[in-house]
Amino acid sequence: MALDSSNSITSRDIQLMQRVSQRDQQALLELYQYYGSLVYGMALKVLHTQVLAEEITQDVFMKIWRQPDRWNPELGQCSTWLLTLTRNASIDRLRKEQRQPAQSATPIEMLPPEKHTAVSVDEARWHDGYLLQKLLSELPVEQLQLVELAFYQGFTHSELAELLNLPLGTVKTRLRLGLQRLRKLWFEATEVDRD
Repeated sequence: MALDSSNSITSRDIQLMQRVSQRDQQALLELYQYYGSLVYGMALKVLHTQVLAEEITQDVFMKIWRQPDRWNPELGQCSTWLLTLTRNASIDRLRKEQRQPAQSATPIEMLPPEKHTAVSVDEARWHDGYLLQKLLSELPVEQLQLVELAFYQGFTHSELAELLNLPLGTVKTRLRLGLQRLRKLWFEATEVDRD
């Protein structure tokens, strides 16, 4: 049953993308209705800001409108392609935001020593979040995708298997391996930070 459902989703996506390539605005709207929340959720997970996530969602669908032939159904599901586009666009935006220093920020080196020796809870959380994003990017793509969908989007193992057209055992194995690798990377990184 899951295979039939996945095949019908792929067929639907192929037809929608063909219509988009013929400049059918209704097809783009339908594609957005199917995948808009998935794209937005991925962008929000990376950027942690609703406004930026909305901008990235719009950018991704505009990119699809301009270049609908970029998706190759033989290489993967439309949802996987959209998540990859979204993740890459979000990371690019995050890098751009980080390159633009806050104008009112005082470099830590210019503060008296007693003002920057204690780390606030917010700074620690920011550091942990930043570190987690960095470590996630070191996972193999197939593990990263499953970890992000399971833990940031709330998909169950069965839903992931159906969405990505993978056997349930493969989903569970990739998730387990991804989490084991992430745990190892985390402990290595935090041990270095403590030294």
